[in-house]
Amino acid sequence: MANSKRTLFLKRRLRVRNKLRKVNAGRMRLSVHRSNKNISVQLIDDVNGVTLASASSLEKSLGVVGKNNIEAATKIGAAIAERAKKAGVSEAYFDRGGFLFHGKVKAVADAAREGGLKI
Repeated sequence: MANSKRTLFLKRRLRVRNKLRKVNAGRMRLSVHRSNKNISVQLIDDVNGVTLASASSLEKSLGVVGKNNIEAATKIGAAIAERAKKAGVSEAYFDRGGFLFHGKVKAVADAAREGGLKI
């Protein structure tokens, strides 16, 4: 029986998350979620279980409402880096979830790095 796309996605997501838990030394987790219409990023403190900062393509202030392309991803990456600095976070682990690290997901990570966030 062949695995469905969803089960393969969930296996990848758990594999990535478990690897991050093993090497996480009190650093924050930069989690990305990509849907067909939007992209969102959260900076999560797993020790306390709180979200410190977030950015999404649903925010009107970023000017990319309802877009899910590489241009929108770079704006969101820059915004999360700026908000992380305000929250006092300089380094984080990049949690790509079950998404492959290319295209929009890679654009978010690169823009966050350029914004000063150490990933």
